[in-house]
Amino acid sequence: MKALNVMFATVALTLTAGLAQADVRPDQIPELLKSGEITSFEKLNQAAIAKHPGATILDTELDHSYGKLVYEVELRDTKGVKWDVDLDAKTAEVLQDKQDT
Repeated sequence: MKALNVMFATVALTLTAGLAQADVRPDQIPELLKSGEITSFEKLNQAAIAKHPGATILDTELDHSYGKLVYEVELRDTKGVKWDVDLDAKTAEVLQDKQDT
């Protein structure tokens, strides 16, 4: 029984590690920009800040979510509140805007 628990734990960790590697590698970004699969980071950052005028960008990440490339932005607004804004990396459409908890 103990061996079975160890096997299940190993499988769970392996699957979790695979999900954590869903980020787009930095060396892939120039080709994605060139092909038009993603828009410029400047435009994406502007779209995120438009949701929270005056906010400061704390972190960004390009990832595969919602079945597409998603630009994830973490912001801090002028009141010190943190926000997570997810944008379609190709169109800059806001997919999610939620307060970071």
